[in-house]
Amino acid sequence: MIAMGAMDSMFKDFKLIAGRPVYIQVQDYMKHLIIKSALQGGQKLPSTRELSTLLKVSRNSIIAAYAGLEDDGFAYAVPGQGNFVAMTTPGSVTVASRPMNWQDHLSGHARLAEELDLMKRGIRAEKGTISFTSIAPDESLFDLDNVKRAFMDRMAVEGNVLLNYGYAKGYKPLMDYLRLYLEHKGVDMKGKDMLITNGFTEGLDLVLSALDHRHGSVLCENPTHHTAIKNLKLHGFGITGITMERDGIHLGELEQALAEGEYDCAYFVPSYHNPTGIVMSPEKRQGLMKLMAGYDIPVIEDGFNEELRYSGSHVSPLIATAGAGNSVIYLGSFSKVLFPGLRVGWVVADEELIYYLESLKRARTIHTSTLDQSILYQYLHNGNLEKYLKKARAEYKRKYELTLACCKEFLPYTALSGDGGLHLFVAFAEGFKTRELLEACRAQGVIFTPGDQFYTDGGGQHTMRLGFSRVRDAEIRKGIQIIGRAATRQLMG
Repeated sequence: MIAMGAMDSMFKDFKLIAGRPVYIQVQDYMKHLIIKSALQGGQKLPSTRELSTLLKVSRNSIIAAYAGLEDDGFAYAVPGQGNFVAMTTPGSVTVASRPMNWQDHLSGHARLAEELDLMKRGIRAEKGTISFTSIAPDESLFDLDNVKRAFMDRMAVEGNVLLNYGYAKGYKPLMDYLRLYLEHKGVDMKGKDMLITNGFTEGLDLVLSALDHRHGSVLCENPTHHTAIKNLKLHGFGITGITMERDGIHLGELEQALAEGEYDCAYFVPSYHNPTGIVMSPEKRQGLMKLMAGYDIPVIEDGFNEELRYSGSHVSPLIATAGAGNSVIYLGSFSKVLFPGLRVGWVVADEELIYYLESLKRARTIHTSTLDQSILYQYLHNGNLEKYLKKARAEYKRKYELTLACCKEFLPYTALSGDGGLHLFVAFAEGFKTRELLEACRAQGVIFTPGDQFYTDGGGQHTMRLGFSRVRDAEIRKGIQIIGRAATRQLMG
């Protein structure tokens, strides 16, 4: 039995947290004391009345906590005598072993992934920093009431089913909705099928895993999406980047590359290209697909920001331009439009390829969260996407125009691109170093994304990407003014 004085000191650090059941907090606290050997095996625990007084909680909470400790194997009760610490508890028996040097056990794949992980090497924004690094949606626009309603609606219909295992291919109501959604974009779905994934990144990873590495080479725009560069390198592909023009990829360079080399696939971002923000023209899309049709090379299309157009008419994706052809693999998601926290993306491709992708998906992650899929489906089914897009487009268009105007007013750029979406791409004179500019701006509380990380050939040292979606109006103007003054000084120096 513990003396009262000792008990007072032992339990003095217990503090309740609002919102969590009291008995669970007591139970967890006692487990911690037992695991840390502050309470020994066979030792009698304070009576429920004593512990109630010491912890200043109800006796019923202590009774429930002791019952939980017994259920979990941390304690046992002796009728008429009280509660005791179990002689063997989880974690109480350990086997000493020598420290393992994990550097001796890491694969080359893991080492490359760490090397390419820019999140670990990116600039950490100090409090108060104006950050143009993000191209994530502005969470203040999120339609929380309708998301909650979608969750409750779907749970009321089939809650028990949604909390169980789902299907590798995806949640059928969502897939049916997305089929119609894609048909409205002009996609011929005959002979094609769909796989739901954990966002764009898993979709790309699955596709690259399924494709043959006969040549070990891939074609893409230069610059291009860094996540794609990272995944292509992790899959062992060599990358041939094709120059971007104001209306999209340089078709002459692409034709020459196709004539001179052999490739396993091509990766393109035709709409609101990351990082340039360029929308490939309809004429160039047709020219691209006619050119690719002469070669037996799968085309991976990244749908990215297709919905964030602020002016002009809808431009059909490459998979729609291909008509009944089956060479295009389309990767889509609503991450930049709706809620990236719902990790839902999709792959649309020839039904034979999807047949194999389904098996890869099942082997790796079994299925994408059915709960996430069902909430997204119900939100879309309730007609909320159109209303949300109207609001989001209006806000992002306003920020886009403000950022564009500030760039034109304050930056000594040589080229500026971005037809919509959530970012602009800036190029300074050749020889200019934007990483030096970044250090100067960081000292003044402003950061952005250097453009060289998007290039396939080590170029782009004179470029940068400005993400404006999560930056307040006053900070957009102030931040770009600071960048402009620092860039001018650097050019003059």
